[in-house]
Amino acid sequence: MSASTTPSSRPAVTEREAREVAEAAREQHWRKPSFAKELFLGRFRLDLIHPHPLPDDEVAQRGEEFLAKLRDFVETKVDGGLIEREARIPDEVIDGLKELGAFGMKIDTKYGGLGLGQVYYNKALSLAGSASPAIGVLLSAHQSIGVPQPLKLFGTQEQRERFLPRCARTDISAFLLTEPDVGSDPARLATTAIPDGDDYVLDGVKLWTTNGVVADLLVVMARVPKSEGHRGGITAFVVETNSPGVTVENRNAFMGLRGIENGVTRFHQVRVPAANRVGEEGQGLKIALTTLNTGRLSLPASCVAAGKWCLKIAREWSAAREQWGKPVAHHEAVGSKISFIAATTFALEAVTDLASQMADEDRNDIRIEGALAKLYASEMAWTMADELVQIRGGRGFETADSLRARGERGVPAEQLLRDLRINRIFEGSTEIMHLLIAREAVDAHLSVAGDLIDPEKSLGDKARAGANAGVFYAKWLPKLIAGPGQLPASYGEFKHGVDLSGHLRYVERTARKLARSTFYAMSRWQGRMESKQGFLGRIVDIGAELFAMSASCVRAELLRSQGDHGREAYQLADVFCRQSRIRVEELFTRLWTNTDDLDRKVVKGVLSGTYEWLEQGIVDPSDDGPWIADATPGPSQKENVHRPIR
Repeated sequence: MSASTTPSSRPAVTEREAREVAEAAREQHWRKPSFAKELFLGRFRLDLIHPHPLPDDEVAQRGEEFLAKLRDFVETKVDGGLIEREARIPDEVIDGLKELGAFGMKIDTKYGGLGLGQVYYNKALSLAGSASPAIGVLLSAHQSIGVPQPLKLFGTQEQRERFLPRCARTDISAFLLTEPDVGSDPARLATTAIPDGDDYVLDGVKLWTTNGVVADLLVVMARVPKSEGHRGGITAFVVETNSPGVTVENRNAFMGLRGIENGVTRFHQVRVPAANRVGEEGQGLKIALTTLNTGRLSLPASCVAAGKWCLKIAREWSAAREQWGKPVAHHEAVGSKISFIAATTFALEAVTDLASQMADEDRNDIRIEGALAKLYASEMAWTMADELVQIRGGRGFETADSLRARGERGVPAEQLLRDLRINRIFEGSTEIMHLLIAREAVDAHLSVAGDLIDPEKSLGDKARAGANAGVFYAKWLPKLIAGPGQLPASYGEFKHGVDLSGHLRYVERTARKLARSTFYAMSRWQGRMESKQGFLGRIVDIGAELFAMSASCVRAELLRSQGDHGREAYQLADVFCRQSRIRVEELFTRLWTNTDDLDRKVVKGVLSGTYEWLEQGIVDPSDDGPWIADATPGPSQKENVHRPIR
């Protein structure tokens, strides 16, 4: 095939083909235990997370020493307000972070990195992101999903030796998967990598390339056509940004995270050595998904930082601001919001630290835990920021610069709300996370009974699946009837002044109820289950709450055993669990009492124009451009706005 060959159109992909691509990319087997997987199966494996795992002393000391240096740097060298106003991180700040080693936090010391584990890496991201969220994103996009992590997991020794020292100290990296017409459906990926001798030739356009404007190295996902000697499929490549044919065509601007270097990158006849291919042909999506298993934990880290800041501002402001003769914090309507922020911040830190330490220990499969942490933290942090804006009232809607200009403390509450909004979309939207987690949660069922509900399977396949399912469910279903959650003395080690044992018993009972509900739904809807996205989303949200409750109780007991604010931790865990239980009960009610069917009818009406009359009486300020930009392969017609930082 000629190196100049380019696709004339995007791949035509059916719904089934898209699912098959996604299914082939996910890890098929569970080689290690998973607390969250067991939870969705109705088995509360507290032994997998309690006693709370901890980093060893040497790792902790190295991490604390770096955090001290980073704190000094962000306090003295970073002006978050300046970054917000100018929508750019100053080059000298990025250079300072490089000198500090912040770009090599997760890279092994033998390649020039700091060798920090996930726990201290996340603490560093929280600290840096509190000074400027754009800095947190810069560091995270580089190390969580950029070149270092895929090479750590799938790269050759030669690739690690070539690229990791650069990533640790001098080079910035980015991850390029999304395209103008391809988001969470990678089966339609249009960027191609055509084999040509010892090279591949890349053609295509990538969108929302975080760090892409300033990156030196890129991880690019492209489709290799199947041909003689090439199995083909979506494949990962490390690409030098200064390669001929690479053009950064636009630096994108957003409602929040104004300082991030996010752009549109075009590849035209870009030659990439085969030695730069990461993994085998066709492994690209698997590499991306595996990288995200831990890479997603950087988002909860930023959410923890947001919660801590919300709590600080809510405490200080609500004590100073008086209404009707007393501080607003003492009014129940405001006090309930402060209680929610405090309890939820404690829970988010518990979830993030637990999942991060589990990632460091590598004893457990954390694909579900990492996804739950990202999903839950992004949703709850947004709610906390919204509540802070409400507590601040009109001042919450006013910018920090405006507040400062009229003589008040410049509190960027409205900026936090804007900055956090993307977390519900970044690295898997809430809706996609619901589906991803739901797929993993029902994996055991599909493994034994999937052929029963697959319309394309033969009668023989269905018969074998029925026999296997009978054996599995004969053993599994009876265990969902009773458990430790019904014994008053269970989990008694979590009773110290405040009694958390009742919450853990609730988690155990509710996990079994959740598993029974999932089984009933599968029996009821069978093959139509995958279309019941509202139901699946609520199932996942219940699991997320149960995971957060478990993590909170385990963290409280850890802090008590260490003599570190144990009494207060127990109080916060208790309040969070009580708030969480209310949400769980509401979600269970909405499993079966909802408007899902009616919603589908309304959607059909909206799309067919039935309700178009409802849109009358307004003007649309949007322009008449296309909904999706043209991404036809070819040479760039725009100025290259790539801005390497040296």
